Amino acid sequence: MARERVVITGIGLVTPLGLDTISSWQAIKDGEIGIKPLSKVHLDDVDVSVAAEIRNFDPLVHFSKKECRRMDLVTQYGVVAAREAIQSAKLKSSDYQSERAGVIVGTGIGGLSTIEKEHSTGLNRGFSRISPFFIPLSIANITAGSIAMDSQFHGVCTAVVTACAAATNSIGEAFHKIRDGYLDLALAGGSEASITELGIGGFAALRALSTNSDTQTASRPFDQERDGFVMGEGAGILLLESLSSARRRQAEIIAEVVGYGASCDAFHMTAPDPEAKGATLCLQLCLADAQISPADVQYINAHGTSTPLNDSAETLAIKQTFAEQASKLKISSTKSQIGHLLGASGGVEAAVTALAIRDQFAPPTMGLKKPSEDCDLDYLAGAGEPLDIDYAVSNSLGFGGHNASLAFARFKD
Repeated sequence: MARERVVITGIGLVTPLGLDTISSWQAIKDGEIGIKPLSKVHLDDVDVSVAAEIRNFDPLVHFSKKECRRMDLVTQYGVVAAREAIQSAKLKSSDYQSERAGVIVGTGIGGLSTIEKEHSTGLNRGFSRISPFFIPLSIANITAGSIAMDSQFHGVCTAVVTACAAATNSIGEAFHKIRDGYLDLALAGGSEASITELGIGGFAALRALSTNSDTQTASRPFDQERDGFVMGEGAGILLLESLSSARRRQAEIIAEVVGYGASCDAFHMTAPDPEAKGATLCLQLCLADAQISPADVQYINAHGTSTPLNDSAETLAIKQTFAEQASKLKISSTKSQIGHLLGASGGVEAAVTALAIRDQFAPPTMGLKKPSEDCDLDYLAGAGEPLDIDYAVSNSLGFGGHNASLAFARFKD
């Protein structure tokens, strides 16, 4: 069976910088920072004061009151982003066979606010009083299932749960299913809504979150004074489509997906392998899958969490993969602007990478003032710049040692 080329024809974003793709991408290009004082939760005994929250999101603009009661915020974000991806692609139900359209959308945690709310109900009123919707609202696969119901896509529907690599793995798996002929199109990416008491408290207990109260520098990937990531929330969904399908309906093509790599450190629950063997293997597999060389790549959207261990290990993986080309690459971390969206981060960052190719513009790493000695590449500190991009890579590394990388290309017919 001949392999299909796979292209991106639609993007949907809900981010701390905007409730759609146009506003989010413009703010990213302009170097805006969506990190603000934490307002959704107040924990007096936790030394975390900032977060990248979704602001001005009104569920009733998108859903009925009944639907809102039956969807955790993580699902609401995902469905809204998926709808935008379909609308931006100008996709109509008559354009495809529904059984050849799939949904692969991941999350790191799922419906955490529902879990907290119903547990509180159980403790205070008795566990016979918890909502009958508790389980379906909170399980990790319900966002993918809800997107499929909303879009009436009847093909494969799965949810990848690989912590902070979930959305990137989801897009990679969807890419392979279309490339290998199992689907014609798919909605793929991730959603997350974990700015809750347990979410903030749990990551703070791990000492993973920044305790810096300065919203402009709390997330500063690759900086020598970085001290942890900033919690974010939102969703990033791509509409992937076979080139033959896109051509048939004369769709506008944003970029092409050309490679996917996945590996595991098999090293530690939360810390990356300091020798970056797994992350290096992942990047190498991605380039091999794309059938390109390190010299072909101009830009990398790094995982870049602003944690001491991650940024050093990722930089090492880039050096080990790209060798002398590493110093020529333009690299940036979108988390410097929107925080860490956990399982949704790779969806937003894949979208940013595709848009960077479309606009031939490499976005910045904000907050970076003094790169640490072991982070000595070109991270586009403080400002993005125009860049001729033929190939770009988006990188994700998750707790549990999960590594995922995607390669994108400027579309050439």
